[in-house]
Amino acid sequence: MIIIGEKLNGSIPGMAKAIEAKDEARIKELARMQTAAGADYLDVCASVQVDQEVDTLKWILDLVQGASDLPICLDSPSAETLVKALPFCQRTGIVNSVSGEGNKIDLIFPAIANTEWGCVALLCDDRGIPKSVEQRMEIFEAIMKRAKEFNIAPSRLYIDPLVITLSTDETALTVFAECTRQIKALYPEIHITSGLSNISFGLPARKLINMAFMVLAVGAGMDSAIVDPTNRDMLGLIYATEALMERDEYCLEFIGAYKEGRIGPPLESRKK
Repeated sequence: MIIIGEKLNGSIPGMAKAIEAKDEARIKELARMQTAAGADYLDVCASVQVDQEVDTLKWILDLVQGASDLPICLDSPSAETLVKALPFCQRTGIVNSVSGEGNKIDLIFPAIANTEWGCVALLCDDRGIPKSVEQRMEIFEAIMKRAKEFNIAPSRLYIDPLVITLSTDETALTVFAECTRQIKALYPEIHITSGLSNISFGLPARKLINMAFMVLAVGAGMDSAIVDPTNRDMLGLIYATEALMERDEYCLEFIGAYKEGRIGPPLESRKK
């Protein structure tokens, strides 16, 4: 499982406060925490006004890359911002994201065409998020056609089939899972990714819904997630599910994460 650490996102109140206060120590701490917890990438999103976004991203990226050597998942709703911020990244990472909306693909795919950058692609377009599997797969095929034009291999893409709020649509998980299965059948080397917050919005005990979604999505073929890597329960579920799905030979990844203290009881409590 490719873990993309979610905590350096300005839409999260604590990170927004750190950005507003120019709290460099807190931002570096969030980077170090997620690195130590075993993240593979650090998602960095400013979530500030458009005219401040590029400068704010550069400031955050300088701090984060000074505190961690993990590659960046560069995150913004603005394709223009993403293209301008790419040079601030010291290592090849992931661009988050393109979709069928507007001119996003026309801006981002040419910018990463002759690189090794990965790219998150959302299965939505100018009409919004389609309800049916068939409509989302149409968008997927259109994205793949454009990726081929720019020689972007399927292995560089992180497809997000998009999950909507369960409390308003009971098919939220089943549509996501069916898209995942179909995409992986067509392109086994492609990655499937997702965030978790949308599915549980408006419900009590949201963590339970999020964790159940994670298990079922991994079972359907999801191999990447934008999550809090310091959440030991969530991380433990991910490792356990992958082992049960025959994606962890002899459970070596699960055992390694336990020995390192990233899942299960903290190391210090085991000594008591």
